[in-house]
Amino acid sequence: MPKFYRAEVIGSLLRPAYLKQARQQWENGHLSTLEFKRIEDRAVDEALALQEQSGLDVVTDGEMRRTHFIAPLTDVLSGVKPIPAFTRIWKRPHQPNQPAEQTQIPVQYGVVDKIRRLRSLTNEEFSYARSRAAKPLKITLPSPLMMALRWSLEYSREAYSDPFQLFADAAEIVRQEAQELAALGCEYIQIDAPELGMLCDPNRRRQDFADVGIDPDRLLSEGIDLLNSVATVPGIIFGLHLCRGNNRGYYVGEGGYEAVARQVFKRASNFRLMLLEYDDWRSGSFEPLLEVPHDKGVVLGLVSTKRQEIESAESLINRIGEAAQYYPHEQLALSTQCGFGTVWEGNPISESAEAAKLRLVAEVAHQVWPQGPRSI
Repeated sequence: MPKFYRAEVIGSLLRPAYLKQARQQWENGHLSTLEFKRIEDRAVDEALALQEQSGLDVVTDGEMRRTHFIAPLTDVLSGVKPIPAFTRIWKRPHQPNQPAEQTQIPVQYGVVDKIRRLRSLTNEEFSYARSRAAKPLKITLPSPLMMALRWSLEYSREAYSDPFQLFADAAEIVRQEAQELAALGCEYIQIDAPELGMLCDPNRRRQDFADVGIDPDRLLSEGIDLLNSVATVPGIIFGLHLCRGNNRGYYVGEGGYEAVARQVFKRASNFRLMLLEYDDWRSGSFEPLLEVPHDKGVVLGLVSTKRQEIESAESLINRIGEAAQYYPHEQLALSTQCGFGTVWEGNPISESAEAAKLRLVAEVAHQVWPQGPRSI
């Protein structure tokens, strides 16, 4: 039976300085590919060791080989290229009803032609990490609907007059990745879907979707069906991770899950796990958990990867208790709210705080659920 792990990690970790330097040297032609790959290997080894020493129940390779969490749908595809003028407004975490610091960050990539996979990034990630990991290993893949944030009226319409044709092509690529990972022995895949968290925000729903020609309601019907279609690979348990954007400590969306709960939690029926961001007021209340079918596991992302401050164990235990008023306690688990290094630069948090937060997740989870992982 598939395992439901109590102490979870979302995906990316902070890249060490030596890895960032090596990537720059490699991209500039001053380091051979073989030398660079050996440095990536070292970073993955250290990422696995950090998670295992922290006591987590499941680990990732830290996404050390990626420039960005969405790399499997950008860096190794044709039809996608950097578009410098393609930007989006991001915000720093702040208190409710207070003005937020804002900045414009380039989207980095836009779709300009029909997309086609050139090679697999995740096959390399899994094959290497599988040989090194002492604990269960999961691989993360981006949601095909993330291409909604790479489609534009200006750059993409000639290739995809209907953005849902793009999403269908992306879904086929993600499904193929999952099939190949299963053949390599992978048993747990997390699909990262921040676009669904953004749909919780009325402003983002309008600005990032409706105003650029993408019907938000269609995303939550036909789009969820496409997303659900990738989670059909036999032998793999699929988890769906929702957040509201995570880029160098900034976010894009605010608002509770009420706006998407019924469509996402029930329509995405092939996903056995829901990994939900819940680190501050931006995520709203736990009440939408009432919409989650009772055959799922829900992983509460209560520990922030955006803030340096370390949460108290008592506050996390209390929050888990609050969530249990809306979803069965024995089907809950704990994680960080998102990755520490969703983009190459990473969040403004120290490596020591990262390690402390991972230990905190493990310690609290094992205190609250001493029986450990369960079958679902």
